[in-house]
Amino acid sequence: MHTLNPRVFVSGSKMTAALLCFLLAGPVLLVAGSPVYTSNNGTVPLVLWHGMGDSCCNPLSMGSIKKMIEEEISGVYVLSLMIGKNVVQDTENGFFMDVNEQVSAACSQLARDPELKGGYNAMGFSQGAQFLRAVAQRCPSPPMKNLISVGGQHQGVYGLPRCPGESSHICDMIRKALNSGAYTDLVQKHLVQAQYWHDPLNDDLYKKHSLFLADINQERVVNETYRKNLQLLEKFVMVKFLQDSVVDPVDTEWFGFLKSGQAKETETLQESALYKEVTVSQLVSLHCSLVFLLFS
Repeated sequence: MHTLNPRVFVSGSKMTAALLCFLLAGPVLLVAGSPVYTSNNGTVPLVLWHGMGDSCCNPLSMGSIKKMIEEEISGVYVLSLMIGKNVVQDTENGFFMDVNEQVSAACSQLARDPELKGGYNAMGFSQGAQFLRAVAQRCPSPPMKNLISVGGQHQGVYGLPRCPGESSHICDMIRKALNSGAYTDLVQKHLVQAQYWHDPLNDDLYKKHSLFLADINQERVVNETYRKNLQLLEKFVMVKFLQDSVVDPVDTEWFGFLKSGQAKETETLQESALYKEVTVSQLVSLHCSLVFLLFS
């Protein structure tokens, strides 16, 4: 049912790997394609969404990536999404703004941009990747053609950034403390990371109170509109980093996660109930190729 391209192994740092990912996949995705999606100079516009703690225009991260893309692909239009009125607000909103409101704001911004009216490709970093997937599912106009997810947490997280080991009692203690409040209405509404906190030990609680992730992953009801919109993608590229010290579990970057009812063993997308119960398998069909890339 799915087209799974070969895994690609490349060494290097996380940022270097992200740039290599674009250099491998980007030029093909950005230049090739139906004329309906191309601009006057023959390229397809690209939309970027940054990760946690970053901003649209940081010259050491997203600003540098935007510049590199523009230099590599002559004439391409690149939009790095800013959620808020300035860079400071954009950074803060990555921690404290309702994700559903962020996605809505992004959809409005894309719809107003005349450069994107014929369609665009999208590339999201970390949490920005899952937010762009929500854009694909909820906002089909203008149309997103290809989505590249660089370290995106598509099944959420159940861990702490750079926490010293899964067996650490401190990790478990802090995790439980966070989990005890992660699904309260106040925390869900105002803390971005809580909105993709996925507790495998309390699956019913997660599905009932998750304002964002459980919805876009169709874990309460199957939304036919989400399914049809995501099927419009030509390719959905997911990049996973073997040495990621921020995302836990790292399998979420390939849409895998911890097996339900425990917090040690992981499973792949294809092994998950989410896939077998035709939620994700309905979301992505022959209309969309899944491409899995692996970096160390």
